[in-house]
Amino acid sequence: MSAGPAYDPSAFEPFAVTVDLAVFTVRGGALNVLLIRRGQEPYEGAWALPGGFVLPRESAETAARRELAEETGLAGAVVAGLHLEQLRTYSEPDRDPRMRVVSVAFTALVPDMPEPAAEGGGDAAQARWVPVDEAAGAAALAFDHDAILADARSRVGAKLEYTCLATAFCPPEFTLGELQAVYETVWSTPLDRPNFRRKVLATPGFVEPVPGAARLTGGRGKPAALYRAGSATALHPPLLRPEGHPR
Repeated sequence: MSAGPAYDPSAFEPFAVTVDLAVFTVRGGALNVLLIRRGQEPYEGAWALPGGFVLPRESAETAARRELAEETGLAGAVVAGLHLEQLRTYSEPDRDPRMRVVSVAFTALVPDMPEPAAEGGGDAAQARWVPVDEAAGAAALAFDHDAILADARSRVGAKLEYTCLATAFCPPEFTLGELQAVYETVWSTPLDRPNFRRKVLATPGFVEPVPGAARLTGGRGKPAALYRAGSATALHPPLLRPEGHPR
């Protein structure tokens, strides 16, 4: 049986692989995304998601953590502890003006983190947290990062429907009002308080009460009961966004 034609590497044009990161957090009651201002061409001076080229002897995830630390100045321990989720691959032929570049994008939704500070690593001249609505409504981000940001925001919104991730953005002991505020911030929509409370308490393992603990909330009613994260990681049934809210 014929082995077929021999593989000819020269028949395929070489291309580079990069990583891009959409890292979200809740700051000041708004969903924020981590952006860097590019200090080099292409797109010098434009805002972009952190990222860079994958080196020959590293995986895409290793490259993502390295680039995040280099471009934002966040401590290595902070970056190493992030749960990164692979979003998708972006491979349009003209997405990078330098050459053919395929990017593996990652996303993460993390508790409040320190202010980043670009330290001259990679292409970053500046790094900061930016409200997502501001980032999406301002001048276009570099490369195809507007599309990556939109895809990542959609993914994060869905994660809150099916997982217990929202509890990571609350204090160790929190009120149901504080938990609801996380959902409203990420989803950009108000929720009915009694309905939200009923769904949360009816979902096994989502939260558990802190016996005898309560917190004054500033209102005229009685102090609000405190809860902590339960043992579940997935929500059964899911806590879905209101009807008519885009997913």
